[in-house]
Amino acid sequence: MRDGSAALRRAMATLALTFTILPASASSQSMNVRPFNVGEELTYRVKFGKIPVGTARMHVAGVEEIRGHPTFHLVFTIDGGLPFFRVHDRYDSWIDTLTLASRRHVQEIREGGYKRNRRYEIFPEERSFRENDDTTLKASVDSPLDEGSFIYFIRTVRVPVGQTREFQQYFKPDRNPVVIRALRRDTVEVPSGRYPTVVVRPSIRANGIFAEDGQAELWISDDAKRMLIRMESKFAGFSLSLTLTDVKLGT
Repeated sequence: MRDGSAALRRAMATLALTFTILPASASSQSMNVRPFNVGEELTYRVKFGKIPVGTARMHVAGVEEIRGHPTFHLVFTIDGGLPFFRVHDRYDSWIDTLTLASRRHVQEIREGGYKRNRRYEIFPEERSFRENDDTTLKASVDSPLDEGSFIYFIRTVRVPVGQTREFQQYFKPDRNPVVIRALRRDTVEVPSGRYPTVVVRPSIRANGIFAEDGQAELWISDDAKRMLIRMESKFAGFSLSLTLTDVKLGT
């Protein structure tokens, strides 16, 4: 059980990377038609192996101004764990309503007895970012994206089945490139409904469920909404899955 709880901690801690490995190039954007709106909320059942361990939610909370720029406020939460190890994580992202570039990112991590808060101020025009209260600016990239914004960005583009693409937009340059392989089409039935999907395999230069030698697969709905429907991954000798259970569309 000790090995299992340690693996669960690592899995739940890196579950947020579900939303960090799906970027797209700025040149391929189509911002006139967005597949999400303010008020949209997607709810997922999280399983560790066959054991239900919690709930994850993605929410477009509203439009707020950051340093004079209108931004979408995105909220991603994970709540659950096991009786001896509880997880309550929250990731907030503010992305430009026009370019979808990240302008602010906040993490509040509560995993067992471990706690961590981080805040990033991101400056796309200067290709730089600042962490917490550090006054020193660090180098970033063009059209930077953070943990909470990638999944929304990929919903504006498509990687054709059978093709592989590399992207350089994670806001910390040493984590790039991110590689996306579109494997196949599949129709799946989950608690929220039946969906035609495209199955993609992401990999990123980091440890966790999307490491370069991992076997993670994501089912993205092959329709106008481009929602994450399901995720399956083998991680540290165990399996982790997300399944879409409820959809509330925005207005």
